[in-house]
Amino acid sequence: MEKELSWEESFREKRDKYGVSQNRIATDVGISREHLNRIENGKLIAPDSLKKKLSHELNAYNPDLPLELIFDYVRIRFPTDDVVKVIQEILRLNIDYMVHEDYAYYSYQDHYHFGDIMVMHSVDLSKGVLLELKGKGCRQFENFLLAQHRSWYNFFQDCIKAEGVIKRLDLAINDKTGILKIAELAHKCDEEECISVFRNFKNYKSGELKRRNEKQDIGNTLYIGSLKSDVYFCIYEKDYDQYIKNGIPIEEAEIKNRFEIRLKNERAEIALEDLLQNRNPQRTAFGIINRYILFTDKEDGKCRSDWKINYRWKSFIGNNRRELRLTTEPEPYDFKRTLNWLRHQVAPTLKIATILDTVNDTDVVEMMIREASLTDRHEKILEQQLYTSEDIIL
Repeated sequence: MEKELSWEESFREKRDKYGVSQNRIATDVGISREHLNRIENGKLIAPDSLKKKLSHELNAYNPDLPLELIFDYVRIRFPTDDVVKVIQEILRLNIDYMVHEDYAYYSYQDHYHFGDIMVMHSVDLSKGVLLELKGKGCRQFENFLLAQHRSWYNFFQDCIKAEGVIKRLDLAINDKTGILKIAELAHKCDEEECISVFRNFKNYKSGELKRRNEKQDIGNTLYIGSLKSDVYFCIYEKDYDQYIKNGIPIEEAEIKNRFEIRLKNERAEIALEDLLQNRNPQRTAFGIINRYILFTDKEDGKCRSDWKINYRWKSFIGNNRRELRLTTEPEPYDFKRTLNWLRHQVAPTLKIATILDTVNDTDVVEMMIREASLTDRHEKILEQQLYTSEDIIL
């Protein structure tokens, strides 16, 4: 029977396996190399809090935990006014299950939607039909692609056959282990340790928590490049973002950071062409990143061009890790967003009315719900919740 390794022995074994020096981990955690060496050799007992921090930092260098690439925004214009054809032949969805609204965005007249899958229509052929899938829309459409036995590659090929013009394409790289440190990258931008063809960057906090009279900043977001250009990067702490939006505890977040490559017009077309031709998302994504930015470590007495690549950045762009994969995260359309709105905006007032019903021995709330009439739009939304993906796809 093999002897069970102690935490210190297991940590040292993993560090050697990942090819990370004591000095690197010690620097990341904020202790000396000598301090870490004594811990690993059992000469010093580390408190649980330090063990947790050391394990977290080491895990960021695990080559068996790959980064993931997903499509996070798709906008395509089709040179036609036949919105039914786009929905049924490109999306391959039954238009009868989609909600029709007599308004739209970007100067379009009206639109059809299923959850966050949106198709805008115009009688002006110069505008044509516009398909827009934001983050949730991409995840919901992946649910249908799965049921259709299609991939994103198949879908984009159908779009090109229909002469669709890609207007925007966002590629998002999910960092699940915390390889990137957004605050550190922002600091490097300030210190001119970011070598880039871009001329500007912006860094800000995505939110703040108020506790008594104190403010605690949370969530770094770093933009590199002009938001008006056809290509720029957005790097942010996804775990904080999910905490703010959905209340998911930071320590339970599956994704720590997200690196978004935001492309428009010709830049989006070139990226999509490369993806379809080579079917190598790592080549496409990091080909774009490496063309525009490089993070280094300042070295006194050396020219800026001779500075070494930052160790974390080297791990991110491909040093000693598995290949980046194109992944999908199918997510069926549900009623959660509306229920959250009801919970925060309507439920408190409804609770007051219910209490008053009890006090006054009335049934006003029950009567209002009983007498409420559902419009065609409400009926359609109800249908969308009751049918499966297989019912809706063509």
